[in-house]
Amino acid sequence: MKVKSGDFVMPGDILGVTEQFLPDEWTYDDDGYVKSAIPGEVSIDNKNKTISVLPSRGNPNLLKLGDTVYGQVRDVRGQRAMIDIESSKYNERGLALPYMAAIHISQVKNGYLEKMTDAFRIGDIIEAKVTKIMGDNLDLNTSDKECGVVKAMCTRCRAFMVPTEKKNELYCEVCDRKERRKISSEYDF
Repeated sequence: MKVKSGDFVMPGDILGVTEQFLPDEWTYDDDGYVKSAIPGEVSIDNKNKTISVLPSRGNPNLLKLGDTVYGQVRDVRGQRAMIDIESSKYNERGLALPYMAAIHISQVKNGYLEKMTDAFRIGDIIEAKVTKIMGDNLDLNTSDKECGVVKAMCTRCRAFMVPTEKKNELYCEVCDRKERRKISSEYDF
């Protein structure tokens, strides 16, 4: 298949070989073949020997360093919390990839945190900043005051909790339980 600039392509379509072009935006190398990652128009740069695809309907929502995201805590073990990323804070379009993320205990807050369960529990909805991207895996940071838990449920009765006067403490009005969290300044109650 010989493609030229302006041709419409779909994801997975072969655009050329790596001996001919280097993959650029929205293209990738698949065992020596340059393929399209999205639907759009081919753009060939003969001077730099690159080939890219221009999106047909705006750019897919891919995360970048420094982006603020929302996610749900899937697991808390030792010094790491695993997060399923749900959305980007400032981009209403759905994410192009299902992102998985992790937060190391040193990235939760400024200062010392004894144990991860004092900051996050399974099911918590959090706001965090992207600090590292490795494909569809991310490292996150919640040390800013607007980052942290934005919605939490009691670990005993699963009712939604409200903040107390104490810093980083939530209260369950149903079962009268108090729990610690790294609470966002934008906590929703």
